[in-house]
Amino acid sequence: MQTVTSPDVPQGVRQLEVGPERDGQRIDNALMTILKGVPKSMIYRLLRTGQVRVNGKRAKPDTRLIQGDTLRIPPVRVAERTAEQVASQGAIAAAAEAVIFEDKHFLVIDKPSGMASHGGSGVSHGAIELLRQARPKEHLELVHRLDRDTSGVLVFARTRSGLTGLQAAIRAGEVTKQYLCLMVGHPSKARFDVNAPLQKSILQGGERMVRVSEGGKPSLTFFREMDQYPGSRLMQATLGTGRTHQIRVHAAHIGHPLAGDVKYGDREANKRFRDQGLNRLFLHASNLSFELDGRAYGFSAPLPDDLKNFLDKLAAKRRSAR
Repeated sequence: MQTVTSPDVPQGVRQLEVGPERDGQRIDNALMTILKGVPKSMIYRLLRTGQVRVNGKRAKPDTRLIQGDTLRIPPVRVAERTAEQVASQGAIAAAAEAVIFEDKHFLVIDKPSGMASHGGSGVSHGAIELLRQARPKEHLELVHRLDRDTSGVLVFARTRSGLTGLQAAIRAGEVTKQYLCLMVGHPSKARFDVNAPLQKSILQGGERMVRVSEGGKPSLTFFREMDQYPGSRLMQATLGTGRTHQIRVHAAHIGHPLAGDVKYGDREANKRFRDQGLNRLFLHASNLSFELDGRAYGFSAPLPDDLKNFLDKLAAKRRSAR
């Protein structure tokens, strides 16, 4: 971005001309990189109160920048990084060691369960912040998100064209995302689809909840049985749409919630599985594939050891019951 000077601009206010590297980027995401060190809550407050403007007009968080736009940013006190803001070396190393692929455009990790995709809502550092600290000279942007408890394939962009290209493919439904999950109970069919609209709401404490509602957004999940276990089924879930908590809510909607799901799941079943060694949500992003600029990309992550070990225990129980 290029700084634009004007005698009419109040002291401390910055006027920036949007360059090609931010063409098409959401303004909230742009501000998070321009105003590094400024809390996300403050950035949204600046937008909400109209202090950030594009070409003289108030901007919403989802406003997309266009090359040549003039971006007005008010004076903001950027807190100096303290020891508390720097992640532990162990956390940084865990993110760095999770990398499974990288090229000119993308960096991909097999995200561990318990690691958020990004900071916020009481989480100091997510995967994107940890990777930026592990690779301070690189430009990294989060392309999509996984729930904190969900493990598996998570993609970051290293170039603007990679970010906008993959996000456009996601919006167009041209990206295949597959998950492995353990459903409570025994669905009546080995293959079935759940086509139920989902509506998102924010509770008073800031927690996100999603429910099936006629007024919600169209949502489609394809389920296929992979294996059978006592009181549960290992399923592959392929997303037809990419709504928040989609697989979890669709599974609960048909009466077979995911094992270990404390938000939408079955409390008694979760306790039973916990006693057998399952200490997390059984949901893993196993595969993600797409084509971009004539090249086919495909990323995969095997089930982590904790989930494999739990399935081994269920398999042993299955054998002893025969």
